[in-house]
Amino acid sequence: MKVSTKARYAVMAMADLANHGTDQHVSLSEIAMRQELPLPYLEQLFNKLKKSGMVKSSRGSNGGYLLNHPATEIRIIDVMQAVETPVKATRCENHSPKGCRQGGGRCLTHDLWEELGDVIRLFLAKVTLADVCERRVLGLGKFNFHEPRMYSL
Repeated sequence: MKVSTKARYAVMAMADLANHGTDQHVSLSEIAMRQELPLPYLEQLFNKLKKSGMVKSSRGSNGGYLLNHPATEIRIIDVMQAVETPVKATRCENHSPKGCRQGGGRCLTHDLWEELGDVIRLFLAKVTLADVCERRVLGLGKFNFHEPRMYSL
């Protein structure tokens, strides 16, 4: 599965904002410079993030963006969904009875990839911007599978 550029850039920029915008507005040009991201692309993403209520903006010489909620309350999956990036591991629509093969059938490995997508979505729903900023992500993905003989992480 590949994470889209929109999703990666949005998460990178929001993490930067969480790190640098705790008490003052941060300009997109500062974020673009620190994260080595294209400014026009960030402007598009932040329009979507603002519409979703994740960030607020201020105009003027001291203008820029602030998080609209504490970083501990902003989940990574919410950032990705705010920029309209679905988390998918199959070619089909998530949880659709119609498959990706001609005629609408499901391929033999469809359930495998759909379950992987579900695990990824669960993981991203557990991780907040604060977790990313405080480097608490390692180890969060170790799910408790009920058959330890089959899985060792």
